[in-house]
Amino acid sequence: MNVPERARVVVVGGGVIGTSVAYHLAKAGITDVLLLERDRLTAGTTWHAAGLIVTFGSLSETSTRMRQYTRDLYASLEDETGLSTGLRQCGFIELAADAGRLEEYRRVAAFNRHLGVDVHEISPAEVKDLFPLARTDDVLAGFYVAEDGRANPVDVTMSLAKGARQRGVRILEGVPVTGTLRRRDTVTGVRTPFGDIEAEVVVNCAGMWARQVAQEAGVSVPLQAAEHYYLITEPIDGVRADLPVLEDPGSFGYFREETGGLMVGLFEGAAAPWSVDRVPDGFSFGTLPPDWDRMAPYLERAMARIPVTATAGVRTFFCGPESFTPDLAPVFGESPELRNYFVAAGLNSIGILTGGGIGRAMATWIADGRPDIDVTGMHIDRLQPYQRNREYRAVRTVEALGQVYACHFPNKALTTGRDARRSPLHDAVAVHKPFRRDVSGWEMPDVYGFEGPFEPSWDRPAWFPQWAAEHRAAREDAILMDMSFMAKFLVQGRDAAAALEELSANRVANPGTVTYTQWLNEGGTIEADLTVTQLDDERFWVVASDTAHRHAFARLRRHLDGRLAFATDVTSGWAQLNVQGPRSREILQAAAGAEVTLPFRGAAELEIGFARVLCLRITYVGELGYELYVPAEQAVHVHDRLVAAGAGHGLRHAGLKALASLRIEKGYRDYGHDIDNTDDVLAAGLGFAVDLDKGDFIGRDAVVALKARGPLTRRLVQVLVTDPKALLHHAEVVRRDGRDIGYVRAASYGHTLGGAVGLAMLDAGAEPLDQAWLDAAPLTVEVAGAGYPARASLRPLYDPASARVRV
Repeated sequence: MNVPERARVVVVGGGVIGTSVAYHLAKAGITDVLLLERDRLTAGTTWHAAGLIVTFGSLSETSTRMRQYTRDLYASLEDETGLSTGLRQCGFIELAADAGRLEEYRRVAAFNRHLGVDVHEISPAEVKDLFPLARTDDVLAGFYVAEDGRANPVDVTMSLAKGARQRGVRILEGVPVTGTLRRRDTVTGVRTPFGDIEAEVVVNCAGMWARQVAQEAGVSVPLQAAEHYYLITEPIDGVRADLPVLEDPGSFGYFREETGGLMVGLFEGAAAPWSVDRVPDGFSFGTLPPDWDRMAPYLERAMARIPVTATAGVRTFFCGPESFTPDLAPVFGESPELRNYFVAAGLNSIGILTGGGIGRAMATWIADGRPDIDVTGMHIDRLQPYQRNREYRAVRTVEALGQVYACHFPNKALTTGRDARRSPLHDAVAVHKPFRRDVSGWEMPDVYGFEGPFEPSWDRPAWFPQWAAEHRAAREDAILMDMSFMAKFLVQGRDAAAALEELSANRVANPGTVTYTQWLNEGGTIEADLTVTQLDDERFWVVASDTAHRHAFARLRRHLDGRLAFATDVTSGWAQLNVQGPRSREILQAAAGAEVTLPFRGAAELEIGFARVLCLRITYVGELGYELYVPAEQAVHVHDRLVAAGAGHGLRHAGLKALASLRIEKGYRDYGHDIDNTDDVLAAGLGFAVDLDKGDFIGRDAVVALKARGPLTRRLVQVLVTDPKALLHHAEVVRRDGRDIGYVRAASYGHTLGGAVGLAMLDAGAEPLDQAWLDAAPLTVEVAGAGYPARASLRPLYDPASARVRV
């Protein structure tokens, strides 16, 4: 077979994702695209997908928008290509048969309605009217979207492929990619059995083979195939083509019409990983032998929802592989290891219903140089290299697939694949009974003094009293926090200062000073939110959050390329201990045996016992406080000295729940939660951390243009619910005078403020969004179907003048 010598973009994989990426690249004006499919289009998992098209169900704006776009695309694609997508908008019903799911779906419904999904809560009787074969005696409510339904995955793929070809894309079947070409840290093409192909960009859309394809390129893609099941019955009386899709997560099943019978699809609670070592190269349209013994209990539970399925004949009991990721979010974006190597894989059984949106977002990123949607929750660089290890994938996938239909309670943590990374202080704090959770693989305390049991719910958690006590200690005395999971980079060299000034929106070349700054892209939106401390003329200390670790380091490393400067990831070599609270100076002085006179944002080396510690006077809780960076081998020594020094000063160990509630009360931002890559620094309320007078930096022109537009109409603000019983978690809709104006992006409980508090991005339309506008009309926040009065503020609700920080 003859293959082209080059293409601007090579797309690897001809399933629904690969064809969607190719189609959308051409639609964006990039027509020099070559799609390579190792076998035939739809091979792998696309051909046997169930094809549900559901816009309801997600608390992610990114995912919901992708679902909406995909449904609309499939509805219009036939007019463009002449090939039907098989879209049938027969309706969709989600069942809530227990209190936990009822609250979850009411929260989801409010958020989805805010984004334009026309979802209605319906009674059990209305469910019965729409789906007469369903048993509804235990149903509390249904959630119905009339415009949702189903599509034919093969038809969708073929229609996308034809649309791509019509716009100039070349598609070759029977051409596997066997290797990746690179020059230093940049991809330059792919290798095939028929010759090498030069490319500026490579997009890995290889589905369940994506991990193996990426591994040849030195890129980590931690996804794993697992058995996925559905049963198809013989024809059943009363089943008609326009029957809505029915989903009953509490019974592990979904149901839709299939050639006069019913498809009974399953997402079991405990899955079976398949082919952990390697997905066979020749497994294109293969099936797996079903494990009747393992699946029988799940099948019986699901069929009990539609009793007639238990007596109808079985036409087929299908088992085929689907790929899943450790956190059930896609693997999406440019890899941190290899420049211009993109991945769109690991769709966790929602590839058909988000395929259009994934393809559009990827094409936009490649065409414009940056994404136009929030990708922080799905970016490939959020994942850790160890997560692609065989043992990790084998144990995590068992639990991960089961989360598809689990009730998504707040504070729920996965239990498999744990204990992968330990802080140097892991054992030292054990005596204080930490209740730990997974933090990017680190086992970190959420609260102390709680031994369980812990049952997730929508109510106040069992450890609420311990959390409140830790919060109060930070406000009244002092707390000690192990923050060793934070990303830490040492930047050194003659060009270090100049390079960091170009990256940073704030002036960071300030000797002996901690500088809070953002790294922006050319569009003026945020790529990283971090601190930079100048240690001396040629050394800088950069600290970012755990979730931004690989993203920030890749951006830093690439920016230093060709300069007389280099960056070292020193995260594992240094522990981080934070001493925070009004009595923190007393404790630090007692531990150091000397007066500590650092000004706010000051940095200096400090002696504590036998250790020399980098001490930064900075806070993320809104109090006088210090961050101490200690060589890992001396971390326990310094910890013990601080504990001894704090014995008479009310020092208390505190976990990450206290950190969250303290920082939310103060209005401090958290990248990837309440601010993301679509936010500009002005709307995010971070204009104070931008120095437009320092000279040029990446994104400066965009910020200047934003300021020139005049008063802001969209801003991130604090929202406090005045009823202390209400709890905020995420995605609660905010209304002003009864009109939707935004939603809560991140929230906690303000133990000092006396109620749930969150950070919400609000939109005033054409009016300036200032404090007067916020105060001029009543505000409410919807929590699980009920509206609660609230007040909002542009300034921090706690210590707005920051007097306690600078004391």
